[in-house]
Amino acid sequence: MSRRGRNRPDSGVSGCVIVDKPAGCTSHDVVDQVRRHLGTRKVGHAGTLDPDATGVLVLGVGLGTKLLQFVTGADKTYTGRLRFGVETSTLDAGGEVTARHDMNVTPEQVAAAAARFVGDIEQIPPMVSAVKVGGKRLHELAREGKEVAREPRPATIGRFDVAATEDPLEYELVVDCTSGTYIRTLVADLGTALGGGAHLALLRRSAVVPFTLDDCCPIDDLVLRPLVDLVRGMAIIDVDEVIAAQVRNGRPLGPAPGSGRLVVRGPSQDLLAVYEAREGELMPVKVLSGAG
Repeated sequence: MSRRGRNRPDSGVSGCVIVDKPAGCTSHDVVDQVRRHLGTRKVGHAGTLDPDATGVLVLGVGLGTKLLQFVTGADKTYTGRLRFGVETSTLDAGGEVTARHDMNVTPEQVAAAAARFVGDIEQIPPMVSAVKVGGKRLHELAREGKEVAREPRPATIGRFDVAATEDPLEYELVVDCTSGTYIRTLVADLGTALGGGAHLALLRRSAVVPFTLDDCCPIDDLVLRPLVDLVRGMAIIDVDEVIAAQVRNGRPLGPAPGSGRLVVRGPSQDLLAVYEAREGELMPVKVLSGAG
């Protein structure tokens, strides 16, 4: 951005934008477009999508950037396609072919193998991921032609459905999983489990719980949603101005009525903070200073 652009006054808007990210752009490209459209530098996203992937991308705007932590760890749903018989350097269709296998699999064999990945598993992060090893991101090392040892990471797969297509080596997939799951690794491991190899041919994120594609707007027709959407699903309590002043100062709110997190709103329906029950008392998790 030019110096002139950096010196423009900030619009001061807050909220969130749920975008259906198109293929061919990075998640940061989407952030830049939202910044220009809304006139603010205060934009961030929860959960990167690869440039070739499409689907649900959640962005926080203004004070919404402080609430992205409650979205980043959310469960995800992906749909897409995988192709057996070909391995690539990036584990997806954008990489160079590194191996070919003569595979003859049936839908029953594929479904049975996929079922073995449902539940708690461990994955080796791919070299094209953003995980840091020795202070450098893996994808940076990969661009330098390096491959390093990576520690396995836990993931939980709630669903791994596969369906045959007209092409006997190409299958449609649906995956429900925890945040941080590598779908390309899941596909590659499935190919190995079937005695050959596979790569991810197409990927679309259909949900970042609780947001789905139905919540999305196109990138060229952005819709700013209210802050409270970023904490959708949490209980809400409304407080008077006396309590609101305590909340703005990050004070505890006394005995917790239950467990979990809740949203505190002020007398003008302004979102003030997120609190959680800790040792029987309501304690602040995130206070939105100056929320309104």
